[in-house]
Amino acid sequence: MTCNRLVRKAVFPVAGLGTRFLPATKAMPKELLPIVDKPLIQYAAEEAISAGIDTLIFVTGRSKRAIEDHFDANYELEMRLLQKKCDTQAKQVRNILPDGVQCIFVRQPEQLGLGHAVLCAERAVGGEPFAVLLADDFLTDYSPGVTRDLVEAFKKTGNPQVSFMKVGLQDVSKYGIIVRSQSENQINGLVEKPNTEQAPSTLASIGRYVLTPDIFDILNSLSFGEAGELQLSDAINLKAQSGVVNMVELKGRRFDCGSVPGFVAATNHMYEKKYMPVPN
Repeated sequence: MTCNRLVRKAVFPVAGLGTRFLPATKAMPKELLPIVDKPLIQYAAEEAISAGIDTLIFVTGRSKRAIEDHFDANYELEMRLLQKKCDTQAKQVRNILPDGVQCIFVRQPEQLGLGHAVLCAERAVGGEPFAVLLADDFLTDYSPGVTRDLVEAFKKTGNPQVSFMKVGLQDVSKYGIIVRSQSENQINGLVEKPNTEQAPSTLASIGRYVLTPDIFDILNSLSFGEAGELQLSDAINLKAQSGVVNMVELKGRRFDCGSVPGFVAATNHMYEKKYMPVPN
């Protein structure tokens, strides 16, 4: 277990093909699909920055160059906006990321599972604790965000942290399901997408984690599964069996923006928040 409890780095696995959104994602990364006026990946990046993270590591794939461009400067666009007296829009373009935040882009050659994507970031992470954020899990209506809660919990214990929410028994097959410990906030395991009869609980792991660098050793020791993928949940499951993984309940609202219905629901929700506020 690392002695360092300062979480400064976050990994964003963004190499997926986004097949459920074709043809929209044929040329545009799914992570850049906008929730009203801001892309999915920017919401996740802002959540990480709000947790005190200053190094954003994006694990990308072919056709994902636009993500790098989104977080890069665009001086020509800024100048054109300023010339047209569109100062507000120019500031929005300039301030995609605050000063002092660095982006690192790592290529995942093949989509071989979430565990493999995280493993691709091993050298960029180094020997430090790090957060993992899945942009498809769109979280809102809670500030400063669940990543901040995970980071603060990690500071207290030094243990890996997994976010969770309660789901209906009929939905357990969609998630990694937590095996609860009798100790408060500790987990004994994580079962990937069990059927209803085999589910150890109705506590679902959601796409926010704080992990210690020894997770890379576990991932490197695992074999690829039947689908030819390396799963992060398998590594967390092994780590949890030693009694050193904690869980933090998700606050706010969560939308599954990896699906079209979830994406539409999130867009409608954010539109109402921004343009149709409830009067006092």
